[in-house]
Amino acid sequence: MGWTALRIPVPGRRFVIGVPFAWLLLFFLLPFLILLYISFVDMGNDISPFKAIWNTETGLLHLKYQNYGSIFRAPDGDGLFQTIYIEAYLRSIWYAFCTALLCLVIGYPFAYFIARCAPGVRPALLLMVMLPFWTSFLLRVYAWKGILADQGMLNQLLLWMGLIAEPWQMLYTDVSMLVGMTYVYLPFMVLPLYANLVKLDFRLLEAANDLGASPFQAFWLVTVPLSRAGIVAGSMLVFIPSVGEFVIPSLLGGSENLMIGRVVWDEMFTANNWPRASALAVVMIVLIVIPLGWYYHVNGDTPATRH
Repeated sequence: MGWTALRIPVPGRRFVIGVPFAWLLLFFLLPFLILLYISFVDMGNDISPFKAIWNTETGLLHLKYQNYGSIFRAPDGDGLFQTIYIEAYLRSIWYAFCTALLCLVIGYPFAYFIARCAPGVRPALLLMVMLPFWTSFLLRVYAWKGILADQGMLNQLLLWMGLIAEPWQMLYTDVSMLVGMTYVYLPFMVLPLYANLVKLDFRLLEAANDLGASPFQAFWLVTVPLSRAGIVAGSMLVFIPSVGEFVIPSLLGGSENLMIGRVVWDEMFTANNWPRASALAVVMIVLIVIPLGWYYHVNGDTPATRH
């Protein structure tokens, strides 16, 4: 059957293409524009929650740039980029990077093993990867609290084995937070990697071995470059939600693990400053979208990616 026989009719093709665009318009662009609007207004003093951005008498726009200015400069006039918001952004990006790296290190062998297994076994292994999704997200995070607590299962096991003399404080630390985030987001790394590795022609590895390459050289010079699309997709799927993560740092992290998701929540529900919370969210989205757009602009239309 030729390609022309498989082509979708023009009205059907427009519908198929239009559905995702409509979805993005309704659930991403429209909420983002509302968020952008709120980030430039001031809180209202009457029944309206926000002051009008358009002065009907003078015909001028009143945009409150201070919502963004206060993110980058403290009110007392300290140096630029020396605010708690910038610290929260940098801390969030660092923890998200560490989470993506840990998921890649743990998830790549998982995905490679599943891709090399017999085809009849793969569905069962994939089911085991997705099995945690059948349980509530909050229950899984609370389960880690029980495991990592001072009187938790892990400390009791180490005490019983005689490896430690007294319980270690593992909960409310960087370690407990990274453990929880890595555990939760690991399937988002494994599944794209598996989808990429299962299509890999493993005869290329045999050819590399025949040409004198060691197993590590064949893996590093053949498998890793050919699985680059899966690595990038998995890293993005882990990194992006990790930057704005709120629940896991609140339950497993300590007071010093203040990430931008918690800062936005505090500004919105504790300080009741919705414009500044919206500005923080807009900056966070821009920080994520610009590098993504640049990456796909540089690498998204190369001959390798088209094939």
